[in-house]
Amino acid sequence: MNIISYNIRGLGRGIKWAAIRRMVHKEQIDLLCIQKTKRESIHRSACQALWGDREIGWESQPVNNTAGGLLCIWSEKVFKLQSSNIGSGYIMLVGKWLKEDQQVCIVNVYSPCDIHGKRQLWETLKQLKTSQNGDLWCIMGDFNNIRNNDERVGSCYREQGDNSIEEFNEWIADLEVEEAPRLGRKFTWYRPNGSVKSRLDIFLL
Repeated sequence: MNIISYNIRGLGRGIKWAAIRRMVHKEQIDLLCIQKTKRESIHRSACQALWGDREIGWESQPVNNTAGGLLCIWSEKVFKLQSSNIGSGYIMLVGKWLKEDQQVCIVNVYSPCDIHGKRQLWETLKQLKTSQNGDLWCIMGDFNNIRNNDERVGSCYREQGDNSIEEFNEWIADLEVEEAPRLGRKFTWYRPNGSVKSRLDIFLL
């Protein structure tokens, strides 16, 4: 199953939509998880236009105060949705990977920036995974957190009581998932002037 996570930083139209259609076709994508759509609503016709095909399923979470917004689109020829769970900062899809006849859970994440919001999201996802134990899991997106200090350059600021690096790694270990190997550039977020850069987007299996 070919899954792609895409932090789009505003879905817009025109160039970005055409780029998504080309990517879906070129990479033969089965399921696409987009973060930061910055859209209050998304309709089926828009998803079909993005995908370039009518035989698709989709779930979305609207933007919250101009920030975030999540969208999942998939080929119904490959993935059959059985249930979904949409909460603050995530979309969870539970369904059947048809080719392998395998139950899978796919979670698209856009985490809050503050440590309290992160902890709440982590605990929610931990409870969801416990309730679906035994399935294949894929958790991906923008976690707004680094796993070690080498994943951030130009800033080392942390709020008082923020042990997010340690807590994030403990959460990943508790979930019994592993980070997929890195490909491409080391950092996934850059300040426009390049003075600060971080690796905030990861893929857990």
